[in-house]
Amino acid sequence: MIPTITAFERSPDGGRGLARDTRVRWALEEVEQPYEVRLVSFAGMKAPGHLAIHPFGQIPTYEEGSLCLFETGSIVFHLAEQHAGLLPGDRDARARAITWMFAALNTVEPPVLDLTNARIFEADRPWAQQRLPLVKDRVRAMLDKLSAYLSAADWLDGAFSAGDLLMVSVLLRLRMSGILDEYQNLAAYVARGEARPAYARAFAAQFAINAPSAS
Repeated sequence: MIPTITAFERSPDGGRGLARDTRVRWALEEVEQPYEVRLVSFAGMKAPGHLAIHPFGQIPTYEEGSLCLFETGSIVFHLAEQHAGLLPGDRDARARAITWMFAALNTVEPPVLDLTNARIFEADRPWAQQRLPLVKDRVRAMLDKLSAYLSAADWLDGAFSAGDLLMVSVLLRLRMSGILDEYQNLAAYVARGEARPAYARAFAAQFAINAPSAS
């Protein structure tokens, strides 16, 4: 059965690959699983039908027969469990890859999203200029540790895994801030993720929806 995911009818990022459906598309492309996409407007995300699948009114969702999932970590983990290619066969390596999935979403992404909020959604607040340096410092403190761990390795734990897929997706959000470029090995790590053919296909698919000719 071909699964269906949901995506923004018109992504706020203009198709730069930062919307979370790109992560799910990437995972689907890595495991060579065909999929369909149902586009949802902002109003549609708050409609009862969508809320029945995603109680918080967001994207993406994943539907496969009677199975309905939301949250990118859950969807990517489900795909990694069902298909070869995103989790190692060795038990311990598999557990470490899953740990990195959690680390990407639970440890690294929160300060990264806080920076996005501070730069974009809170920029007009009277206290914004005082808060922004503190937020950046918290991001750098996290990246210091991640950079030291990665060192000169290509991927977080041996071969590419779902942990890398989610970590690269999170770090991509830092590109516009310029902070990612302060860490040469992390910038190269993200570039390796973007160079994967599966990522290129996922990016092209979501970009096509947001291209000017798609209006």
